[in-house]
Amino acid sequence: MLDQVGPDCMTTAKQKQYTLDRFLRQLDRAHLLICDELGYVTMSQGGVELLFRVFADRYERGSILVTSNLPFSEWGQVFQGERMTAALLDRLCHHRHIFEMNGESYRFRESMKTKKGRKAE
Repeated sequence: MLDQVGPDCMTTAKQKQYTLDRFLRQLDRAHLLICDELGYVTMSQGGVELLFRVFADRYERGSILVTSNLPFSEWGQVFQGERMTAALLDRLCHHRHIFEMNGESYRFRESMKTKKGRKAE
């Protein structure tokens, strides 16, 4: 099958891989990796596998801060399977501090204040 692929396609694939590898090395050098609103946007299978790779590579080597509105019990939907979810949570929760914060959203509360202020004008 590779003999049917033209040299331009192979070059593009190599360029994409080089770009990805370079990006992953940059992430690896970060002291803190922040993944905000995990689960807010649906990811493709490739995206899920890449995120797992990033988290797994940082396991016990770098700090990760993850925010999500989803409880752990719903992460299987995000990672498209219980096995990958279990492996990911195993790495994220080992040697970690978990802060569960329930309550009113700060952003929502502030937007409501702004909205009320506009009506008063």
